Amino acid sequence: MRLVSWNVNGLRAVMKKGFMDVFAELDADVFALQETKLQEGQIEMDLPGYVENWSYAEKKGYSGTAVFSKVAPLQVIHEVGVPELDTEGRVVICEFDKFWFVCVYTPNAQNELKRIDHRMSWDDVFRQVCKNLEAGILPDGSQGAAKPVVMCGDFNVAHNEIDLKNPRTNRGNPGFSDEERGKFTELLDAGFVDTFRYLYPTTEGAYSWWSYRGRARANNTGWRIDYFLVSEALRDEVQMAHIYSDIMGSDHCPVSLELDL
Repeated sequence: MRLVSWNVNGLRAVMKKGFMDVFAELDADVFALQETKLQEGQIEMDLPGYVENWSYAEKKGYSGTAVFSKVAPLQVIHEVGVPELDTEGRVVICEFDKFWFVCVYTPNAQNELKRIDHRMSWDDVFRQVCKNLEAGILPDGSQGAAKPVVMCGDFNVAHNEIDLKNPRTNRGNPGFSDEERGKFTELLDAGFVDTFRYLYPTTEGAYSWWSYRGRARANNTGWRIDYFLVSEALRDEVQMAHIYSDIMGSDHCPVSLELDL
């Protein structure tokens, strides 16, 4: 089973830059998007063979997530269950036969970490939501099916120094603050596996986001902030994790995971 995730930084823009060719080429069983920057009805996708599920932000042209799947989910959830965190369309949670699939666009801490408190609250709630799903507890507190979790998306943090080009000069900046890195550690310690680092623990220069400034992409001055994580129960099913750094159209590139399910 092939799963793909991509922060497209505006789906309408990337549609003009070859999105459909990329979508066809990658041929994912599940394709997740972040930062769609759409409201309902603002785009029509021609995706024969796929079921579309969207989450929208209340603010126009902001945030937003989507999941396209070859198999219709058993159910779809569009929130983490906390009203003040659920206005930006940051999750699409799909239940499939063998696992829960969670697409997330994690809030950015913003310049000078001015939104760090919001970010910390999000990280704590999101981690608990994913642990609860493993136990079959849904975000609204109702009982569902206990299954392992596959989560993906733009987590807006480079976890370790190996995950960005210039760790020394970025220490404390948004996406590489001790607070954000600590919360990602807590997520892993809660029983989830960073699939790329599981397969490639020492690989350097593997990035999924590059600034539009200073020829960052041409020089591979990047950050790895887009991830696939899986429950420990799925560790042995991880077959492949890939970063498609040659695919253009956004300041992020797609990342993928293949599971033996």
